[in-house]
Amino acid sequence: MATESPRIPSRQWRGVLHEYADRLNISDATPIITLGEGGTPLIPAPALSARTGAQVWVKFEGMNPTGSFKDRGMTMAISKAVEHGAKAVICASTGNTSASAAAYATHAGIKAAVLVPEGKIAMGKLSQAIAHDAELLQVQGNFDDCLDIARELAANYPVHLVNSVNPDRIEGQKTAAFEVVEVLQDAPDFHIVPVGNAGNYTAYFRGYSEELERGVTTKLPRMFGFQASGSAPLVLGHVVKNPETIASAIRIGNPASWGFALEAREKSDGYFGAIDDAKILEAYRILSAEVGIFVEPASAISVAGLLERAEAGQIPRGSTVVLTVTGHGLKDPQWALRTANGGDITPTVVPVDAAEIAGVLGLSKATA
Repeated sequence: MATESPRIPSRQWRGVLHEYADRLNISDATPIITLGEGGTPLIPAPALSARTGAQVWVKFEGMNPTGSFKDRGMTMAISKAVEHGAKAVICASTGNTSASAAAYATHAGIKAAVLVPEGKIAMGKLSQAIAHDAELLQVQGNFDDCLDIARELAANYPVHLVNSVNPDRIEGQKTAAFEVVEVLQDAPDFHIVPVGNAGNYTAYFRGYSEELERGVTTKLPRMFGFQASGSAPLVLGHVVKNPETIASAIRIGNPASWGFALEAREKSDGYFGAIDDAKILEAYRILSAEVGIFVEPASAISVAGLLERAEAGQIPRGSTVVLTVTGHGLKDPQWALRTANGGDITPTVVPVDAAEIAGVLGLSKATA
């Protein structure tokens, strides 16, 4: 069984439960299970600012320990599970949750079981869960089927559910809003996030609401959330039984945090929109080639959403906009090696000849 992590010098980031202990539902009885999550960079994006006229920042959650925002919620969920005596945890996942649950459960010294849709998980995420010694089962169904089964198992067997229906997950994830406020010294005018289960949308709204209540911000941001066109239940207003999109992390037809997300949209004067796969991949390339941030396709939908709303005249010039990109590009790197029309990108082969390589690069020889 895990013991509380040893004290770390204050000059090093200590993970969100240590950094924000006064604002989270933890006590002296809570063992802190941390891999140093949080403290991710908020990066100015001049290329996106130039395209939109807004002041655009990117919250790069791919810099968390397992490469996605899920670690913020998982440190809280696993810590509370251990506090309550859990010997095993279970989750349904499109990939990132499985990787995070497996890593944190291993760190805590307990077992993780993860249910993923058969053939619907990116190899990078699958390999993470296996590397962290999770019991990984591929279910012959979609994510929503996996979550239904995980809920049933947690209700009837001695295993602790750590999906975003677990309120501890939302508690941990809200800390990202605290970090944004610390950098900007206020809330942004708009915050744009990818939406799958809608837990992150809910969590950011909660975090910003608490900062406003504490008196450290002057406003709530308008919360904009985007779903893939083939997997957009919040936009359509009904469950999507067979969601489809290349953005596997948000391929969810029945969001677990549906009710909370609708409430957050209403209270923040927010918006839900749908973006097709072609636009997601276009934004994916813009972010990597123009801003220098490499993300998985689902993350890029926040960029696509920004560009779509700016073109529609809904992002005033000069406004402050924060985009959350939720997962690192190495989670699902295959898309970086494809052209816009679906072909393969391969490196140019050159001989061992500096002059010929200079020619390929378009370089002229320096003159004295």
